[in-house]
Amino acid sequence: MKRIDRHRAILGVDINSSLEDLKKVYRKIMMQWHPDKFQHSEEAKLEAEQKSTKLIASYHFLVSVHPETHAASFDAYKLTITEASINDFEFKSEILRVVFSDGNEYEYYGVPKAIYVKLINSDTPDRFARRHIYENYLYRSTSKIVS
Repeated sequence: MKRIDRHRAILGVDINSSLEDLKKVYRKIMMQWHPDKFQHSEEAKLEAEQKSTKLIASYHFLVSVHPETHAASFDAYKLTITEASINDFEFKSEILRVVFSDGNEYEYYGVPKAIYVKLINSDTPDRFARRHIYENYLYRSTSKIVS
């Protein structure tokens, strides 16, 4: 998955990094690139702001797809995919975004267009997604979990 690999490259971490490793690497790099350290030059400060924005986005993305994060929020995720129905969905570049009736949203990565087409054409999209999408693709929450 190109997106995940790109975020890993920005932080310089590998696939086996724990959440603690991610946090340490992120903090170390942010100390180097924090915009407050570049007050001497407007150009350098702007570059640091752009770099730190990328670092922050990469860190948050990698935390959201990390197995430890999934394990911590699995019960809430399981409740959503079994109890809530699909309100809306959209597909772009192998990313399927699903909005559920309980207000939660999830993105699923690496979903082939053929699976998306089958979801669209399914008489029961909720059942199709439970069987073919939810447990088969990397996901992340893009909203706060509603209790």
